[in-house]
Amino acid sequence: RAEIAGQRVAIFKPRIDDRFDATDVVSHAGARMRAIPVSSVAELEARVKDSEVVGIDEVQFFEPAVVPAALALADRGVRVVVAGLDQDFRRLPFGPIPELLSHAEFVDKLQAVCHRCGGPATTTQRLVDGAPAPYSGETVVVGAAEQYEARCRECHEPGVDAARAVSAAA
Repeated sequence: RAEIAGQRVAIFKPRIDDRFDATDVVSHAGARMRAIPVSSVAELEARVKDSEVVGIDEVQFFEPAVVPAALALADRGVRVVVAGLDQDFRRLPFGPIPELLSHAEFVDKLQAVCHRCGGPATTTQRLVDGAPAPYSGETVVVGAAEQYEARCRECHEPGVDAARAVSAAA
């Protein structure tokens, strides 16, 4: 919408996210937008230039410094739009998202479709060989449909080591 309105727009994505394309932001439905891949918040800040609107995709992969950077841009009158997952595969708060949410003026929390039951999905299930990934696994593992499924709360399964820890505590 900002581009249609003739505004100067810069869209950024973390360089590590090359699932669908190394430079474009690509939706699961195939919609594409040209983006600037960056390795750090400092690189993002250096490349913003005179943008009126800044988009940051997969913001959960950026370091915590993305929060003060986004706030500084907003204080300069730049409209900042971020997109990302608010929870990791364990259903825990993901990266800088909780702090960004606390500063956001507007929030749209979208839902996917649960791969198991078809209901509204608000979580991400990481899979390893078709089974839930271990709870103790790395938080950031970039992958697509072969490694992740959208799941509702009821269909999300804890990793094997988390299930063992719960039963051992009982």
